[in-house]
Amino acid sequence: MQDYYSTLTGWMIPISRVMAAHGIDIAKALKECDISQDVMTDQESRIAAENLSQLLEYCNKALGRHDFSVLVAEQFHPGMFHALGYAMMSSNTLYDALERIAHYKRVVSNTCQLFNHERNEHLIFEMDVFTYESTNRPILSQATVETFLATIIRFARELVTVEFAPLKVCFSYPRPNHDMAYLTDFFKCEVEFDSSQTSIIFDLKQTQERLLCGNPLITHSHEKMLDEFMARVDKNDLSHTIKTKIFELLPLGAPSQTEIAEDLGMSLRNLQRKLNNQGTSYKEILESTRKKLAMNYIVQKHLSLSEIGYLVGFSSVGNFNRAFKRWTAQTPGDYRHSSNI
Repeated sequence: MQDYYSTLTGWMIPISRVMAAHGIDIAKALKECDISQDVMTDQESRIAAENLSQLLEYCNKALGRHDFSVLVAEQFHPGMFHALGYAMMSSNTLYDALERIAHYKRVVSNTCQLFNHERNEHLIFEMDVFTYESTNRPILSQATVETFLATIIRFARELVTVEFAPLKVCFSYPRPNHDMAYLTDFFKCEVEFDSSQTSIIFDLKQTQERLLCGNPLITHSHEKMLDEFMARVDKNDLSHTIKTKIFELLPLGAPSQTEIAEDLGMSLRNLQRKLNNQGTSYKEILESTRKKLAMNYIVQKHLSLSEIGYLVGFSSVGNFNRAFKRWTAQTPGDYRHSSNI
């Protein structure tokens, strides 16, 4: 079961850079932590989460300190998150980027759930780490969680400003015995341990500010890659397989549930039953996919409203207008005008 929980090998990009900079023998470290040398060349393979945690601990011991997590974060590269990193980098706002990593987090790892909550004037980016059933021990070590949250903040500084800081960072883990000043220095805010949740608390308004690097066309291209990748990562996730098929077929008109079932080699009843077991339906998947595409296309000035309607599978502008108003309470034209697009 420990091998079932894994993370993307993209983490080796910043980890290997830090190891090399501090004279840590990479080949020896990988062997000690039972990690294949192939992880250095195959960016779509996976590392068992347990082995990654061992590697971080190995590096802390080799350095004789505890701050390897923030050293890794400082070496952030979008490629460490596969296409997700590039989709995040081209997001319109930090809020959008955090939503993307929560939605596509299985590309990076299957060891946790990520949630974004709005509370008062705050955006709470929560990390719910899974535990092993037999021992109730968290799958991710404290150092691994530190590395991930520090990377999120380093990423935010790439998007917003190098001086960007969250309001607070919380860890559900007990406070370690060693000095934790390196985390306070890195996050530039209060760091709390023994918290009820592991999370980063942001100023909501700051996360919603439009970014200069926003590029919906690039983001959309990478999201199509991500949906295909997620279908490969978890072949049992039928909803993502269906979403990928819908992406392909929408310009020809919205595919029916029967067409999708036939394309997947399944009976209609079997398709409906499996989707019901996943807590969804074909209608919900089609609706959410159309909405997602439409919101990506609407900010692309070179596309007319009729073209967008066609691209998301509507046979007439009127039908597209009614659907868009159902999603946003505005017509496509009014939405473009109010958003200064």
